[in-house]
Amino acid sequence: MDDGENLPFPKACAHFPANGEQGGINAVVEALCSPDSGAPNSVFRGAGWSLPPSREAIEEIIEGLRAVLFPGYFGSADLTRESLPYHVGGTLDRVRRGLQEQIRRGLCFFCDGESQEKCSSCVSGSAEVTSIFLSRLPSIQTRLADDAIAAFEGDPAAASADETVFCYPGMLAITSHRLAHELHSLGVPLIPRIIAEHAHSLTGIDIHPGAVIGSRIFIDHGTGVVIGESTVIGDRVRIYQGVTLGAKSFPLDEQGKSVKGVPRHPIVEDDVVIYAGATILGRIRIGRGSIIGGNVWLTNDVGPGSRVTQAQSRSELFIDGGGI
Repeated sequence: MDDGENLPFPKACAHFPANGEQGGINAVVEALCSPDSGAPNSVFRGAGWSLPPSREAIEEIIEGLRAVLFPGYFGSADLTRESLPYHVGGTLDRVRRGLQEQIRRGLCFFCDGESQEKCSSCVSGSAEVTSIFLSRLPSIQTRLADDAIAAFEGDPAAASADETVFCYPGMLAITSHRLAHELHSLGVPLIPRIIAEHAHSLTGIDIHPGAVIGSRIFIDHGTGVVIGESTVIGDRVRIYQGVTLGAKSFPLDEQGKSVKGVPRHPIVEDDVVIYAGATILGRIRIGRGSIIGGNVWLTNDVGPGSRVTQAQSRSELFIDGGGI
């Protein structure tokens, strides 16, 4: 090999345009910043520059909220009964300020920003929503305590409810979901999905913030679980890995675009068990106390107390994203 003659790099680099020449970095920058680039340009809407919420800041807020909901488990572990109120209060104050700023950014990001009144309403709206959300934390804490007990009682391998809080991906996913769902129900844009997708990336459990989930939910193992936007889950439900609660198809409008906000995911009543790999699609109802066996494909209602095992194979047509 002589002076790199047989290597592609020197020759390729020799033909790379210099800065300022056609195709150089200036041209690339201009193309990337152009409003006609094809990339989303929401930040340029309205009269000013609207920064979206920060993923990194939201992830820190969620960790702060976990430390508040499970004091001593997450965050500072050097707590006493005397120091606990100071720890929770200090953490909550930090969370409040950070969350209010991220909600404000979320509201402004989707606001046209053409008048001072609307910008002011984003600021006041973020303060009000943050206050309401924080007032709901005690009830969320109670629900999560019940979820931890359900995980302990539902898994013979669990040594204690504490272990499920520390270690189980299902507990991490449902903690994030209960926080994201409250923000979603308050009309906060974007942030609930950021929370949900962060939990999804950590656990493999994909729960849309719009899903309604009752008390004492237990998601065991969890990898590959998908719970769609309009899913309704009752109390004391157990779900194992690889379960999909999805939509059979997407209704389309006259222009061929998907119609938003239409209930299209299953309703799962109380005390239902859904074993690994089951796929349940469409706005169907799984009756109370039913057991859905592993790898079952289900697109029809199931009455209370049913036992459904491997169904006979069938051929069905799914279009426009059906099965998601």
